[in-house]
Formats: sequence, C-alpha cells, structure tokens
Amino acid sequence: MCHDSASSSYKRTKSYKPFTSISACIAAGGRLPKSATKQMDKAIDDATEHNRDFVTLYDRADWPHWSDQDRDCQNTRHELLIIDSNAPLTFKTEKQCLVIFGAWYDPYSDQTFTNSSDLDVDHIVPLKFAHGHGADQWTREQKEKFANDYDNLLLVQASLNRQKGAKGLDEWLPPNHQYRCEYISKFNAVMDNYGLNYIPAEQRIINKMVKACGA
Repeated sequence: MCHDSASSSYKRTKSYKPFTSISACIAAGGRLPKSATKQMDKAIDDATEHNRDFVTLYDRADWPHWSDQDRDCQNTRHELLIIDSNAPLTFKTEKQCLVIFGAWYDPYSDQTFTNSSDLDVDHIVPLKFAHGHGADQWTREQKEKFANDYDNLLLVQASLNRQKGAKGLDEWLPPNHQYRCEYISKFNAVMDNYGLNYIPAEQRIINKMVKACGA
C-alpha cells in the first residue's frame, strides 16, 4: 500500500519500504488506498468533463523545490528573501543561511512585511496547476527547474498564498486590484515559457481578462 506523508496511516506504519514519491511506489508494484483511488476516479471524471487527457495524480514530492543549487547553504526561498529585501537583513546565525528580518513588499496584499515568517514563496503558476496542464509528462529535472524558477516565484503574505492554493486565473486573483493585470501577464508568460496549455473554458475567460487589461 502506498501512503504519502500526509496520510493518517503514514505515522502509524512501523515497518515499510521508503520510496522517493508515490509514483515510484506504484511503479514498484504498490497500490493506492481506497481514498486515493477515489481521488483518481474524480480526476478522470474532471478530465472527461473538461475534454482533456487524464493526467497522473499530482505528487508534490515529484517537484523538488527550495533547492540549494549553488551549495552556498541558502536555498531558493532564502536567496529570494535576500534578493527582494528593501532593507538590511538579519540572519539567524553568522553563517547567513537563514533570513529572519528584512523588508519585503507583497504585491498581492499591497503591504510590506519585516518578518520572513509572515511570508510564503508563491508559485505564480502553481505546481499542481502546471501538472494538470501539461507538466505531468516532464522529467524530474524539468519539474525541479520549474519549481525553483525565480520568474515564477513571489514573496507574498502566507495567508494569501494558502488561500490561492493551486487555483488558476479563472478561480483566483490577488485582492490588490492594481496588481491584477500584472499578475495575469506574469501567469500567462510562465505558461507560454513552459509550453503549458489552458483548457478551452479557461482560455475563454482569460482572453476576456487580457482584453479588459488592454493588452
């Protein structure tokens, strides 16, 4: 039986063989619990309803994120905190690996934050959204590149990032109205850069948005 770390059975299981992802477990002959099978059935129904191909179940573990690609002890999140701060930084230790304080403007809320713990790094095009719009066929290396691409990352208020979740343009826009057209433009640019495609119903709505923005 294949369980991810979010499963209630995960912590209760004492004897198990670890895998890097749910996909790897299934490939080795494992099977999903009934609850996950129901999720797959729902995904198939959703794909049929929207006239698109069914994609494999999304597994966040397949998308390595917050990598430290240059091995300097600062992962993608903390490098972004360093790059985007509008004030001198305070680090947790002298090694300067972890950023604690600075000043960051969040365009979603139109507010400035000084404590890094108040911020999440948002994927403009969410990983799960990308997965359902063509990225399910990518290699692990391609997924890692996408998950750590600065052009697809923004420091934003944590609660807004969680409110957005994996929603696309037709389901969520920043509460800061003045930033919405720029957000739409950035979202579309990432989709184009990575060859991702909207379903027809989404595309019709987004075309109207772009037209309203005067683009």
